[in-house]
Amino acid sequence: QVQLVESGGGLVQAGGSLKLSCVASGRTFSTYVMGWFRQAPGKERERVAAISWSGGSISYADSVKGRFTISRGNAKNTVYLQMNSLKAEDTAVYYCAAGRTLPAIGRSTGDYWGQGTQVTVSS
Repeated sequence: QVQLVESGGGLVQAGGSLKLSCVASGRTFSTYVMGWFRQAPGKERERVAAISWSGGSISYADSVKGRFTISRGNAKNTVYLQMNSLKAEDTAVYYCAAGRTLPAIGRSTGDYWGQGTQVTVSS
């Protein structure tokens, strides 16, 4: 079992920055692939970024490349999402997820999810 708790969301002006954190419980955090997803009102959930257990493999959605950075600190059981140059279209609830493979994270029934944190970007 893995429990995930996100924090760091809030209201920011366009062009600003936010850093999201996701703290995981459980001693096997370092063996999981971690990912950030988001869902805006009326839209499907979108995968934003994912990082392998070692941090050696990272993927980003095209919409956030060059602006967002995912990282993890296995010693702290934490995964981060640094978001820069925020745009109004980044407004969404952001979710942290833990899974077993980078390609499939977020699509497996065995994945774990946090409760989400709201990010609102005003234009």
